Amino acid sequence: MVDLEKAPAPDAALAGERAERVERAAPVRRADAEGCLAVAIRIPVRIVVLVLVLVVPVRMVWDALVVAGRFLRDAVLRPAGRVLAWLGRALFVWPLVGLWRYVVVPLAQGVGWLGNVLLVVPAVWLYRWVLTPAGHALAWCFTRVGAVLAAIARGLYAGLAWLGRYLAVVPALWLYRWVLTPVGHALARCGRQVARGVGLVVTGVGFVLYWTLRVLLVLPALALWRWVLAPVGRVLAVVGREVADALGHAWRIAGHVSLAVGRFLGTVLRWTVAEPARWAYRSVLTPVGHAVRDTVLRPLAEAGRGAGRAVRQALATARLTARQARADVRRLLFGEPAEREPLVRREPTPAPTRTLEKRTGRETSPPPRGCVSVPTAVTQGEVPWASDSP
Repeated sequence: MVDLEKAPAPDAALAGERAERVERAAPVRRADAEGCLAVAIRIPVRIVVLVLVLVVPVRMVWDALVVAGRFLRDAVLRPAGRVLAWLGRALFVWPLVGLWRYVVVPLAQGVGWLGNVLLVVPAVWLYRWVLTPAGHALAWCFTRVGAVLAAIARGLYAGLAWLGRYLAVVPALWLYRWVLTPVGHALARCGRQVARGVGLVVTGVGFVLYWTLRVLLVLPALALWRWVLAPVGRVLAVVGREVADALGHAWRIAGHVSLAVGRFLGTVLRWTVAEPARWAYRSVLTPVGHAVRDTVLRPLAEAGRGAGRAVRQALATARLTARQARADVRRLLFGEPAEREPLVRREPTPAPTRTLEKRTGRETSPPPRGCVSVPTAVTQGEVPWASDSP
């Protein structure tokens, strides 16, 4: 076969391969051209944007739930709780208190009085006048019988103690001193030797096991903890602390954003709902209400008050007329009522006084009530308080 196509020149093939290599390496050069500063700024920005995108909606939803919960608590739950509390007191507490105060307490007092009269008083009388004398008599009898039995028991105890001492204690002491003590000492010496040998064997086995476990388990675990787990834990702690700080900052920023959104919505509601409503109340409803009050309500109120005054005056006149008619009928039937004597107010009597005669020095008794006492000195033309000397 003959190749009809013209073969490319070697220089052209080399140029094409070089161009392909340049195109493949171009993105790497552009990425390298950005530099470390751009990469270092791009990564925190992407992290902050991601956190804000994830945290801000959650924070806004949380703030909305908090506002809804407070409104529900103040507008629904708290009044409902007060109503339920009042119903609970009216349905349960007050009937139970009345039942306790007016039924249970009087009934318990009556039952207590009956129990005192029917049980306590007879029991006290029976204890005082029957059981106490019988108990004293039985105690006296038991005391005398107990003294006799105690004397008999002391004699038996002395005899049994003497027999037990010479039949049991003395042979047991001899057996302990001359048989059991030497045998025990020999067994103790043998036991100490056996224990020492067993201790040496156990110590050697324990030493071998200790170093085996230390080399096979403790040292690898210690190396793993010291050179792997502790550094990884520190790195994870640093990363977790930084993530927690970032989330905290993001949560606070989301709070400010949510507050701004809430204020914006509040402003929108105020200018779209509250301000028109207030303007309508102030500019439309208030003048209409004042006009209705001045043109309708006040004249009606004045007319009602005038009618009330007229009715009261008519009723007062009717009462006065009826009173005068009753007085006239009573006067015709029973005559004029007897006039009452005016009350004479008596003057209070002065306290009795004692006067001393200047010449005799005797006490004079006070005059009787209704009489006027005249001193002797005055009747003789002398002044009571004047001295005898010129």
